[in-house]
Amino acid sequence: MTYKSLNDPFNPDKSLLHEASCDCALCKSAQQNLATDNLSASQRQEVLEKQIFEPATTDQPSTIYTAEDNTGLASTEDMMDRAIESAVVRSVFGHNEMSRRSFLGLVGAGTATALLGSMFPLNEAKAALKDSLGKLEKTKLDVGFVPITCATPIIMAHPMGFYEKYGLDVNVIKTAGWAVARDKSLSNEYDAAHMLTPMPLAMSMGAGSTAKPFIMPAVENINGQAIVLHVDHKDKRDPKQWKGFKFGVPFEYSMHNFLLRYYLAEHGLDPDTDVQIRVVPPPEMVANLRAGNLDGYLSPDPFNQRAVWEKVGFIHLLTKEIWEGHPCCAFACSQEFATENPNTYGALLRAIIDATHYSAKQENRKEIAEAIAPKNYLNQPVPVIQQVLTGRYADGLGGVQNEPSRIDFDPFPWHSMGVWILTQMKRWGYIKGDVEYRKIAEEVYLAADTAKIMKELGYTPPDKTYENYTIMGKTFDYTKPEEYVNSFAIRRT
Repeated sequence: MTYKSLNDPFNPDKSLLHEASCDCALCKSAQQNLATDNLSASQRQEVLEKQIFEPATTDQPSTIYTAEDNTGLASTEDMMDRAIESAVVRSVFGHNEMSRRSFLGLVGAGTATALLGSMFPLNEAKAALKDSLGKLEKTKLDVGFVPITCATPIIMAHPMGFYEKYGLDVNVIKTAGWAVARDKSLSNEYDAAHMLTPMPLAMSMGAGSTAKPFIMPAVENINGQAIVLHVDHKDKRDPKQWKGFKFGVPFEYSMHNFLLRYYLAEHGLDPDTDVQIRVVPPPEMVANLRAGNLDGYLSPDPFNQRAVWEKVGFIHLLTKEIWEGHPCCAFACSQEFATENPNTYGALLRAIIDATHYSAKQENRKEIAEAIAPKNYLNQPVPVIQQVLTGRYADGLGGVQNEPSRIDFDPFPWHSMGVWILTQMKRWGYIKGDVEYRKIAEEVYLAADTAKIMKELGYTPPDKTYENYTIMGKTFDYTKPEEYVNSFAIRRT
């Protein structure tokens, strides 16, 4: 069942989870009607939720409630209020149902309500949220993700209630790799998707696929990648020893590909002639390393840490050592989806930005690791994910490192990041001819949307959208992209 229970969140005797014993209106009505409507439980649930969350008018009472219901929810407005109250209370208790019920049992509902009211303007939040969202054009969405820690905000927003907080029923769909994610996004099978930051640029330009305008209003993670080598290469820490190596990257239009190429070239290796770079879906990285099909890879986590966990690889370096604060993955959708469903797009972006800021707090990382570890999400051991998210990790060389910024989360899509990515696409021949760097970056990376919603949610966005970067000691000046491309001795153009 997709929505959390509509039981009173201040009642310690009532669960906020749909479970066998749940007696909220949704579950009671489902139990009463299943015997007579020939629908399965999941089908009946979908009908019930649609009546609540997709009513014909905002003041139309739901027809599924009967006199026997003791919820006191007489209208859709009441139901939405209850959903918001529930989301706030669960957030206060870290989405821990046992903690909520224990606390309320000790102090009582009245004290808890007063205490929460003194700390949080609940009524104002209800009004502001409903006013800002408007009626959602769609509430049931399919959002694709590739099972990596870079997708943490998109994934954890599902089990931890961030989507439902904004009135959305999101089906997060595990996707094998980036080619599949791209193709399903282009064909509108996905409403939105977890993408690599270069992908919306490439898709909008028709590089590697049919051209279709895509937008990227939020970065998912910064840093969070590593170069891993096979354990047999512990004596080959100097990249100049890597001639003839076979490396894996998850996709051609990825930061992984462009950072690996940058790193190799800065050490005098031509990535197209001195080594082989192969596209390997992230879940297949470790198996290919073990089998000897790869000498190493620049991959998203948790597959860098998983190689150490399985004693087949070691971490040569974190990509933050190449470029501190570099972007990697992102939340993206088609321009068509955002235009046709502006309220739904806004609600979805709010959920993503909210979840991204929650993920950015170190104190939340262990809890998040447990939430995203299960089979339907990352399908990884919790200790592996915790090592990535907390930054305290075994390096495969006999050491334990402590690097809290190994991965971080910041939703702001800097236009200058887009310009840098386009310079690397030009450098390596993925795009040719004259490139309108800033125009393309500004059309695809919607920094204004992100800044607006960050402010609404109480976060402080940057006061600019461009900045220069230093990458392996070399300055990138966003005002001179073509000069930057031509400054490299090893390039295709």
